[in-house]
Formats: sequence, C-alpha cells, structure tokens
Amino acid sequence: MNTPEQSQLGKASAYADQYDPSLLFPIPRSGKREEIGISGALPFFGADLWTAFELSWLNARGKPQVALAHFTIPCETPHIIESKSFKLYLNSFNNSRFDSLEAVQERLREDVNEALWRSAAVRQSSASVRVIAQDAFELQKVQELQGLNLDRLDIECSDYTPRPDLLKADHDNPPVTETLVSHLLKSNCLVTGQPDWGCVQISYTGAAIDQESLLRYIVSFRNHNEFHEQCVERIFMDLTRQCRPLKLSVYARYTRRGGLDINPLRTSHPMALPPNVRTARQ
Repeated sequence: MNTPEQSQLGKASAYADQYDPSLLFPIPRSGKREEIGISGALPFFGADLWTAFELSWLNARGKPQVALAHFTIPCETPHIIESKSFKLYLNSFNNSRFDSLEAVQERLREDVNEALWRSAAVRQSSASVRVIAQDAFELQKVQELQGLNLDRLDIECSDYTPRPDLLKADHDNPPVTETLVSHLLKSNCLVTGQPDWGCVQISYTGAAIDQESLLRYIVSFRNHNEFHEQCVERIFMDLTRQCRPLKLSVYARYTRRGGLDINPLRTSHPMALPPNVRTARQ
C-alpha cells in the first residue's frame, strides 16, 4: 500500500520530459477516512475538482502546444493521486508528440483513472478530463465563492489545531438555510509541512450554526497537517456530528502549487457539481 512518505513529496526529483504514466502515485483514501470514523459506505457524495495550469506537449510537427485541463475525480475512488506525482506526470508530456488535443485528453483520462482505481475489483465511476485549448483561455472566469462572509466577524482566536468542540448550533429555534464563506482556511501539507491556503464555502439546512464558533473552528486548521481532500472531509464530518444539519455541503478551493489547484466538494445529498471556476487567489 502506498503511503505519502513513499511519494516524491519533499524529495529532489528529476523531471522526465517524455511521456511516463508510471509517475502517477496513488494514495489510498481509506487510512485518513478511518481516522475520522468513516468505513464502509460513504456518508457523503462529491468530487475533487483539479485544474492543471501547466500542460504542454508537441504536435505531430514538433510544435509546442499549451492548454489548461480540468479533472473531476469522484470521491468514491479508492485512491487520490499525490499532487507532486501529478505535476511530474504532466511534465512528462512536454517533449512527447500527440496528434491532437483530443488524443492528449484521452490519454490523461485513461492514465488518471487507472491510478485512481488501481487494484480495485470494480470501477464504480470514472474521472473526467476536459482540456481547454489556448483559443479559449479568454473565456476562463475569475469568481469568488458566494455566501455570507464569516471573516467580517471580529473574533479572538487561540486554537490552531482542529477543535470540533468549538462548533455550536441553535436547536431550540426553527431550522435555517444559509451559505457561509471564509477565506481564512489554511492547513499544511501532510508530508512537507508547506502551507496550503484556501477558501471554504459551507451550505446547510438545519439548526443555525453559531457563526463565531464556526470561524474559530475554520481558523483552528491553521497548523494542521493533512491533504486538501482530507481536510474537507474532516470539516464535513465535524459539522455533521456537532451541529446535526439536515443537509450539508462543504466546498473548498485551494490556491495552486506547482501549477495545480485542488478543490474538494463533499455533500450530504446528490447535487450538481459547481463549475470549476478559479477565485482571485488561485
């Protein structure tokens, strides 16, 4: 079983400039999920939305091509792909020739799905890939997460490791439906300790969540070491247990590192995925 410590994270790495799918390094989701009490059937739906900003290859005549790529990775895949290995894999396209953008897109789709479902007896779903050509770059939007901004609150903070016990909800009054946003989410890479900066959007129906306690809870991730996907699942489970909402979704958009951003969504109910639109900080 691959572990994060066995990956290329924090190590000097040679950059392959010829296509090499073996560079992809899958890590099981199960270990971190067991830490937060998830085993068996998942208590949520969702996906991880990745954007690759540094994708290039050679066309049939050897001329470099550049593009963006959006990856949608279902949360039920047994593995995630460690992000540095993803970067090394994408760079392996740099001096490799492909006949078309469509050929690159199909190669990405096949390789990513193989890594995500490696050794699985049954493939429940598939990751999708959309490669965006240079002539469509101007259509790419910048948009902030929508919702009531928690960062307006003038609170005192003293906890910088996750404190789910901070969360409070008012179960004595009728349920509410609201969407809350904070730009103060920060955690650290599980292996290297490098900072990961993000924005988080929490939408729910249920007992009103105390906003000051929620913001303190979000800030409490500041010194926590965990991958993006794992942080969002931890937030989802903590809110579910402490506040008992009727419906809940947690969506985070993290700033890019190495030309990649990762944006996990976890939701208690089936819903359409949000468009993979970057924020100003991404």
